[in-house]
Amino acid sequence: MFTFDQYLGFLAFLGILTIGFWLMIFLASIIPYWIGGALLERFKEKKKAKQEAREKA
Repeated sequence: MFTFDQYLGFLAFLGILTIGFWLMIFLASIIPYWIGGALLERFKEKKKAKQEAREKA
């Protein structure tokens, strides 16, 4: 059915496909979560700074 070279090529293809799939899942889920968390923290800091400025005034 397959020669040994074709078998190795097929295994390499499956390995690259699997790595690409998990990288896509990582980039589509964890990176936006990280960016969203950073933006939320920045928003909270600005809100806290505004409250402190109002209390001083």
